[in-house]
Amino acid sequence: MADEATIETPGAVTGDAVTGDGVRRRDFINVAAVSAAGVGGLAVLYPLISQMAPSADVLAQSTTEVDISPIQAGSGIVAVFRSQPLFVRKLTPKEISEANAVDISTLRDPQTLEERTLPGKTEWLITMGVCTHLGCVPQGITPEQNRGEYGGYFCPCHGSQYDTAARIRKGPAPRNLDVPEYAFKSDTVVKVG
Repeated sequence: MADEATIETPGAVTGDAVTGDGVRRRDFINVAAVSAAGVGGLAVLYPLISQMAPSADVLAQSTTEVDISPIQAGSGIVAVFRSQPLFVRKLTPKEISEANAVDISTLRDPQTLEERTLPGKTEWLITMGVCTHLGCVPQGITPEQNRGEYGGYFCPCHGSQYDTAARIRKGPAPRNLDVPEYAFKSDTVVKVG
């Protein structure tokens, strides 16, 4: 009897089941397993990453609109921005000239009044109402309050004194009162944030 020849059929191999286009069953199972693991990983990561997004109440506080129409020259109001006091003060011409007369090279945190206000609106000084030393709320937003010897703001906690441009002049505070981003929406409304 003659040796029996093994006849191979194209596209079929015993043991590894190759399909007609050359993809093995093992390759398909590997691709399916990796895809399932990727989808599972995304399903686990999505809630973890989405919880780091700001909540609705935080997004609502990201901007504040302030009506400045009732503010008289030489006085101001305290609004709330991001759960902190916000000072909005209308400077008098005398307070503006006092701020401009200061030699900024003598200041601990040198800034001009023009750098701290918007062009053409130097009478409007908008700052955070938080002392840069330890976070107390300074006095001086109204003329009846203690404004210190420089006519700006006085922090009763540790004695920091700010001038009419809210620049640190005396005491332990390391820098001027912070000026947030703001823009005038109209002549009577300021949007902060």
